[in-house]
Amino acid sequence: MADEQHYDVIIIGTGAGGGTLAHRLAPTGKRILILERGDYLPRERDNWDSIAVFVKGKYRAREFWYDKHGNEFPPEVNYCVGGNTKFYGAALFRLRPEDFGELRHHDGISPAWPIRYEDLEPYYTQAEQLYLVHGRHGEDPTEGPASGEYPHPPVEHEPRIQQLSDDLEKKGLHPFHLPIGVNLAQDENGRATHDSVCIRCDRVDGFPCLIGAKSDAQVICVDPALEHDNVTMVTGANVRRLETDPTGRTVTRVVAELEDASTQGFSADIVVVACGAVNSASLLLRSANDKHPNGLANSSDVVGRHYMRHNNLALMAVSKEPNPTKFQKTLALHDWYLGSDDWDFPLGGIQMLGKSDADQIHGEAPRWAGAVTPNMPFEMIAHHAVDFWLCGEDLPLPESRVTLFKNGDIHLALDEKNNIAGLKRLQHKLQGMLGHLGMHEHHLLSHSIYLHKGMPIGATAHQAGTVRFGTDPRSSVLDVDCKAHDLDNLYVVDTSFFPSIGAVNPSLTAMANALRVGDRLIERMR
Repeated sequence: MADEQHYDVIIIGTGAGGGTLAHRLAPTGKRILILERGDYLPRERDNWDSIAVFVKGKYRAREFWYDKHGNEFPPEVNYCVGGNTKFYGAALFRLRPEDFGELRHHDGISPAWPIRYEDLEPYYTQAEQLYLVHGRHGEDPTEGPASGEYPHPPVEHEPRIQQLSDDLEKKGLHPFHLPIGVNLAQDENGRATHDSVCIRCDRVDGFPCLIGAKSDAQVICVDPALEHDNVTMVTGANVRRLETDPTGRTVTRVVAELEDASTQGFSADIVVVACGAVNSASLLLRSANDKHPNGLANSSDVVGRHYMRHNNLALMAVSKEPNPTKFQKTLALHDWYLGSDDWDFPLGGIQMLGKSDADQIHGEAPRWAGAVTPNMPFEMIAHHAVDFWLCGEDLPLPESRVTLFKNGDIHLALDEKNNIAGLKRLQHKLQGMLGHLGMHEHHLLSHSIYLHKGMPIGATAHQAGTVRFGTDPRSSVLDVDCKAHDLDNLYVVDTSFFPSIGAVNPSLTAMANALRVGDRLIERMR
């Protein structure tokens, strides 16, 4: 095992956390090494093909994890430069200020964070600028104060979604433009201008962007970081363990398996883990040694625990009028985020999904389509479909956890009925409005495309919480700066650090926090 040169910082992972941190540190002139398990995603027509992406899962990791019963399942993970942001919908929400405090839910308590919304707010603004977020502050009555406006105006609704927004307002609700990261320039009618990178197509949600118009971590952060001579990236580097000095206080070597099956060691003054909540926890557990017998940085026995991934439901309504919308992901609704007039607990949020097509629907046909709409062809369903994403908060339970089998395989135990009462009420709210929104009242279909053929544990896109931060080393793994309590030079900057997850997409919070931790590392390296 040969060792490469010594670096100032090694960053493991290139997603929302690792990629953003690399971008922050690149201008410092410090020697930075990025290790990425995958490679660049191939640019090919299949990037935008529904059968390749959704039905065949062409780009998904070729691996299986195991649930609490020992049954294997394919996780929704993508190993490539940019990580899961290559496939995300680029919905870049801030957590609500209330999410940073203790929140009482029907099934328990969502714990407070060790920082406040105000501590992260400047970094939210910076992340919105960096990731080209389109939106308008002030439309969403639940959002916190913002020190700066979005860098770009909201993506305009297409006519059917504008009608939906108008109908929701007539019911006294407060729909708002969904904040989304795309490199789009619009004319006065909301259409993409001739020089816009984004073309307002129907491939934003769940597809990699073939033309680089979606604000993913590769396009926005990793590629610009690599323009600096002091930044190096090794792809195909699957980090297997972290080794420490004899005291156990310092990570001295990062050991990776390379594409040619060789093993390579790398060293740095500072090591940052950003592999995703499940894989970051797995790496720390695999790195157990005499000084850390339960796993690296795990004197608290918290590593791997408190796994969260939201209570999500993807639903398809059938519009009475055709829905020719292409870029559908422009609207969200948070009126019941923190509660409702008939429920004292948070329900969560509703947002639009990317527009379904016949191939996506046909790929899941055996599950529901024939039974619910036997006389409606798939193309007809797709032409009338309006796709909603309901997102409720799940709670960080210690028994929802990542562990490893003796052979190293990942075991993910999850309580799938954790705090779902609010989500059910949110579904009931939406279902009760369909007739007023120009849709068939009984045609709200469970759209299992996004739940991977009825295996909800595989829906790991919003994974978080396995390496939580806090002020007490007995109940947290990381300190407030996301440095491990037990080690002097180990940091974690993906969504692992979340003590709770709220009910909005976690990506922007990971990006903002990576900028915050980046500033701490810059101060440290001075």
